[in-house]
Amino acid sequence: MSDLAIDVRGLRKTFGSKVAVDGVDIAIPKGEVWGFLGPNGSGKTTTIRMLCGLLRPDAGEGTCLGFDFRTQSEQIKRETGYMTQRFSFWEDLSIRENLEFVARVYQLPKRRARVAATLERLGLVKRQRQLAGSLSGGWKQRLALAACMLHEPQLLLLDEPTAGVDPQARRDFWEEIHALSARGITVLVSTHYMDEAERCDRIVYILNSRVIARGTVAEVIARSGLTTFVMEGEGVRHLLEELRNAPGVDLAAFFGAALHVSGTNRSALERALAPYRGRPGLNVHEAPVSLEDVFIHLQREVHS
Repeated sequence: MSDLAIDVRGLRKTFGSKVAVDGVDIAIPKGEVWGFLGPNGSGKTTTIRMLCGLLRPDAGEGTCLGFDFRTQSEQIKRETGYMTQRFSFWEDLSIRENLEFVARVYQLPKRRARVAATLERLGLVKRQRQLAGSLSGGWKQRLALAACMLHEPQLLLLDEPTAGVDPQARRDFWEEIHALSARGITVLVSTHYMDEAERCDRIVYILNSRVIARGTVAEVIARSGLTTFVMEGEGVRHLLEELRNAPGVDLAAFFGAALHVSGTNRSALERALAPYRGRPGLNVHEAPVSLEDVFIHLQREVHS
């Protein structure tokens, strides 16, 4: 048996003349949590839907949970939990009624016991009679995850599951994801949040239908070759435009009240910043390169 939960190569999908996914390779070891990142329209959702058998690929080969992802999609669906971007359950049913319906769809044995156990595990017992339509974003998210877990899948494919929920709900969600990973469940989660990406074992960055970066967060940052300096203090708001056009500056952007200035040529970047050092009330210092710095840089490189 392979140690890989997902092992696909050359994944490709077109819709008419539009190429949605072009030559994507993904190899995820069992029990790991991988982050799938990229801007809207980059191909993340299409890739996820092909992996779980909801879309037929135009090209590609490989396996998902040991099954051929092109010809054995029904077996893959039985072992996979898929959480869509949008809440897709019945708002006029209660939490319990939604879960009981999902259990019947999967023809699960001992349905009531499974539903009860899932309600307990995800902290939904006190709200089980509440209509799904009256839930906040965080509780809807928890219901959707509960429905994904009812049939005890070995793989979770989560498509921007925390979009629009509050920070505490996001933190609770990720604690549950890592608890599931500790039980041997493999997770592929797409996200726009850099702090969530940093919680993953590895990340894959897809842009314009192709993978342009992959690895641990530290590896992706190191391979970017970026150096970042932070400028803080009096008058920093007025420096953005002139620094954007300075030789050696590849990226200049505000993060809160601080101006981050990055480039791949360290000496050229330091020359660009030299005139600002020593200005009264202005502090210039080197800072660790952030994942957000890297992804903005990669995106601009591709489009330049």
